[in-house]
Amino acid sequence: MINLVPRKEIPLRLTLTTTAVAVGLTLLAGAGIFGILGYDPLAALYQFFIAPVSRGYQVADLFVKACPLIIIASGLVFSYRANVWNIGAEGQMILGALFSGYVALYWGGMPAPLLLPVMILAGVLGGLAWAMIPAILKTRFNTNEILVSLMLTYVAALFIDWTVRGPWRDPMSFGFPLTPMYPDAGLIPKVDLPVIGRLAQLHWGVVGALVLSLVAWFVLRRTMVGFQVKVMGDAPRAGRFAGFSPALVTVLVLAISGGAAGLAGMVEASANIGQLQPNISFGYGFTAIIVAFLARLNPLGVIIAGLVVALAEMGGDSAQIAMGIPKVVTGVFKGILLFMLLAGETFNRYHVELRLPGAAARAAAAKETGGA
Repeated sequence: MINLVPRKEIPLRLTLTTTAVAVGLTLLAGAGIFGILGYDPLAALYQFFIAPVSRGYQVADLFVKACPLIIIASGLVFSYRANVWNIGAEGQMILGALFSGYVALYWGGMPAPLLLPVMILAGVLGGLAWAMIPAILKTRFNTNEILVSLMLTYVAALFIDWTVRGPWRDPMSFGFPLTPMYPDAGLIPKVDLPVIGRLAQLHWGVVGALVLSLVAWFVLRRTMVGFQVKVMGDAPRAGRFAGFSPALVTVLVLAISGGAAGLAGMVEASANIGQLQPNISFGYGFTAIIVAFLARLNPLGVIIAGLVVALAEMGGDSAQIAMGIPKVVTGVFKGILLFMLLAGETFNRYHVELRLPGAAARAAAAKETGGA
């Protein structure tokens, strides 16, 4: 018989070991898949994990790819730490892009120094407002936030599709579903250092994403909000005895995660696209869930996890171009990685005990015999 006994403490060494083992097993499984498909495993792994960053400018592109993942996952950490399962970050990101896009397209004449801050605020409010729907339904009617947030994602996708094909479509787009381009003041500038110069496509939104992760870590570790989130996740009933409302914490963490997703939508549209189109996110909201768990729900770990997942995404493109490997293999990689990490988390939290049938009865009988 196999019993899982909860551990009293989870040492850092064990967490690092299980993470390394999970990544190693993922690489072995990936090599096996490549071999079964008829590709050279070593060459495929090189295309996935080495080729995308083999040149200096590609490292900057890696950070750009990871930027929305880091922003969204930093917000999702709050929800998942509190056992509130926001699965709709994809839709919240879309609403953030829509709200900020409205400011850029219809209020673009405001003074240039104000336009970007107002767009950032609008993006955060857009994602926050979309997250408030599952928050209110959960706290008032005990509705499952997983289903509500997930279904709202498809509503958001249809809404932006209708918007860019209808009232906001650029008359000069030659029939393509695109809005007019944002004004220059509404575009997040590229990083241009005095000595080094411009670093490929690296923009200041990446710097903001890194700062956001640091702020999220500080809030979780050093503030009362972080304490309430942890208590909510570890022992929801204890929150009432501690003097705070679990309902308010639920609303708070959904607001934080939704606002972060909306901010990611604003950054993606402003820094990389410069206009609105039917596809803004490309699955970032769902991929960020993997990033959050890969980081063990640690905002600082989100930075590394975001870079790893972004590397896998870029590696999928590289392998497809260089070796003709189907893009879908990238999704298989991410799925295997998540599975291995969740299995590792089980070994982190529980100690495995093996007991033979009847061993407990024999031990009890021996104890009674010895006592007699």
